[in-house]
Amino acid sequence: MTNFYKQIVVAVDFSEASKLAFERAAAIAAAYDATLTIVSVIDDRSAASVATYDKKYIDELTTEYNEKLDRAKEKAASLGVNDVRVLIEVGSPKQILTSFDDADLIVCGATGLNAAERLFIGSISEGIVRKAACDVLIVRVKA
Repeated sequence: MTNFYKQIVVAVDFSEASKLAFERAAAIAAAYDATLTIVSVIDDRSAASVATYDKKYIDELTTEYNEKLDRAKEKAASLGVNDVRVLIEVGSPKQILTSFDDADLIVCGATGLNAAERLFIGSISEGIVRKAACDVLIVRVKA
């Protein structure tokens, strides 16, 4: 099989859509013997809206995400992915997820935002599709 994908980035926010995206990304990474980078972004726009926002809030989220990402890394390895990396970033998900210059594929879950929400706040997956320099797979949860 031709190795189209050597570097796969998957966005996880621990929603149902991102869990499914992770499973698809892990399967593709295992099939292509690719590196899988599991990225979780703490969106600082939503963190800033928390009335009691401070560094402690980000630290608590980071601790929680680290635990979940450790489990995701173990699961990816059990699914046959040989090279798994995890990363937690704080900032804009669209900016961070499209900043991986070596990525051959970005996988993320669909948000399911309606047209009015998308008009005002934008869709992360839509922004990734527009800005990414590589292939993008948007995974939807079937109703």
